[in-house]
Amino acid sequence: MESALYGPEGFYRRPEGPAGHFRTSVHASPLFASAVARLLVATAEALDTDEIALVDVGAGRGELLTGVLAAVPEGLAVQPYAVERAARPPGLDPRVEWTDRPPAGVRGLLFANEWLDNVPVDVAETGPDGTVRYVLVGPDGTERPGAPVDGPDAAWLARWWPMTEPGARAEIGRTRDEAWAAAVATLDRGLAVAVDYAHVRGDRPLFGTLTGFRDGREVRPVPDGGCDITAHVALDACAAVDALESASGGAAFVLSQREALHRLGVSGERPPLSLATTDPASYVRALATAGQAAELTARGGLGDFGWLLRPVGTALRDWAA
Repeated sequence: MESALYGPEGFYRRPEGPAGHFRTSVHASPLFASAVARLLVATAEALDTDEIALVDVGAGRGELLTGVLAAVPEGLAVQPYAVERAARPPGLDPRVEWTDRPPAGVRGLLFANEWLDNVPVDVAETGPDGTVRYVLVGPDGTERPGAPVDGPDAAWLARWWPMTEPGARAEIGRTRDEAWAAAVATLDRGLAVAVDYAHVRGDRPLFGTLTGFRDGREVRPVPDGGCDITAHVALDACAAVDALESASGGAAFVLSQREALHRLGVSGERPPLSLATTDPASYVRALATAGQAAELTARGGLGDFGWLLRPVGTALRDWAA
């Protein structure tokens, strides 16, 4: 998975970028970037500063940063960082610092939209005899059982994704927990947010979620660099990694995207019909905006994404109360 996504011929190094194959919330509507801009402002207010960093982890080709920079109010100085393994795209705002890892010691907002689902994981499957084994996969996608899962991986499964039925599969999320903890640790003060497909311990899918995407369609996850390889994230496990509350910050918590965006002013409420008579052009614009908001917050769709929020040295806990 690591090689197929990030190697020299990996999927995320392809010239068309991920937007050439699938839509995220960033691509669905500029309302998403505007909401992140409002969250950035709230973070700056909590830090009592008019100079703030914005770290976009898994930045793609800089689409989210571009949208946020266009939406932030005057008077707030933003230092944007794009964390991405692919090369810097041409024409990107020169203020954006392009890097392959989150900068250390920054104060501000670290935002990771659909990043953790592409942090490589191992897959485990329970055999007919009840033994949980790693799933080995060849370059053409052919699978076979490997060695029994043991050590820290077995401990992670026992705590977060118990497997009892023969044929049951799981993605071992320990690598995601560690990646998230390392990203949070780069913040001196501020807020870290991870947004992703998610599930929780009481509702894990029986056969896992590993899949591929290419050209807008779900495909078999063949690790040859020709498709995205992704798996939903156990955000509850990620949240528990750094769950101890600090004296000046707060513990991690999880909201649905629907709830988070509503709190950031994104609503799918339709404009009053009377506006169509008094100002038809404004009505059409408001109706389009409501449609975009509805897509971002839809049940059974983008609205069901999880938002994992971790304040660091701030009082942003009140924002989610």
